[in-house]
Amino acid sequence: MSGNSDTPSLVVARPTLNVDGQDRPALAEALINLLIVENMNGLYRSEAAFVNWGTRDNALKFLYFDRQLLEFGKSFKIKLGADTLFDGRITALEARFPANRPPELNVLAEDRFQDLRMTRRTRTFADMSDSGVIQQLATDHGLTPSVSASGPTYKVLAQINQSDLAFLRERARAIDAELWMDGSTLNVKSHSNRNGATLELGYGSNLHEFTALADVAQQRTSVSVNGWDVSGKSGLKYEATESAISNELNGDTSGISILQSAFGARKEALAHTVPLNDQEAQAEAETYLKLMARRFVTGRGVADTSGQLRVGNYVNLQGLGPLFNGKYYVTEVQHVFDLGRGLRTEFLAERPGLGRAQ
Repeated sequence: MSGNSDTPSLVVARPTLNVDGQDRPALAEALINLLIVENMNGLYRSEAAFVNWGTRDNALKFLYFDRQLLEFGKSFKIKLGADTLFDGRITALEARFPANRPPELNVLAEDRFQDLRMTRRTRTFADMSDSGVIQQLATDHGLTPSVSASGPTYKVLAQINQSDLAFLRERARAIDAELWMDGSTLNVKSHSNRNGATLELGYGSNLHEFTALADVAQQRTSVSVNGWDVSGKSGLKYEATESAISNELNGDTSGISILQSAFGARKEALAHTVPLNDQEAQAEAETYLKLMARRFVTGRGVADTSGQLRVGNYVNLQGLGPLFNGKYYVTEVQHVFDLGRGLRTEFLAERPGLGRAQ
């Protein structure tokens, strides 16, 4: 997502670094590069590089190799004013010895999803919904669950040689839900229940770059799922159509509708799913169709850094013309700092419709 290196600095201010519960102004002054990455799959991460050579104890030496300040497992928080851009724990220390610069120390950190990433299991869950399974996963790791997503109850769900994070991501996708960590709270909410804030961005103002693509290649006019109802001893079939995404269009024309008009019906049947009741069949078909439909218009941009420019929030983009003005859902964010360009935010966003031609 990196932008053009010739672009001028966007925000001169440095972020605040907080280690082990305390703000560290000297550490912020030593910052050379910063990258914070967050997306809808959970596990936000950061990389922060610092000058690691200077005067300490009245002598020139390495500044951070004593591991007193920067140490494995310590909390590592990055803030911009009152906004927290990242909150995690240090997981790696990388020493750099460049040819024409002083030595550097790169600090890598991850949020609390790191606990789930490093735990692998094989087990089953009987007569449980995805919400119930997710709440149990949170409890297993001492996290507070905040779950707002509906879905079917399954006879059996199996976690087979998967990390808890991989299994959590799989179950969240199955019910059109997204996951993120807020301190020690595990949030899992459906796309429609996330209710993210909206940030106004204008091209030529706080939106510095943007590229938008409307593409019907991955769209489908319908998605169908077939299965077998064991208890009812009857076949199952559910077909998801444009109505599954209609409440997210905000007056735009959907990619599904444009595909139908330009090329005709393009239907898809899922063969890899095994629904055992009507609820499962409907959830699988609608989730698959909505994931494709939301990616009809995709964009990438560079903007001023703001605490509201986060995954799960919306950006209302203006100055892009009638086709591409409007609300986009933010799917990935990279907060970036370097000495050449300062602080800026690069982001990916999507929407299921195209504005009306004028």
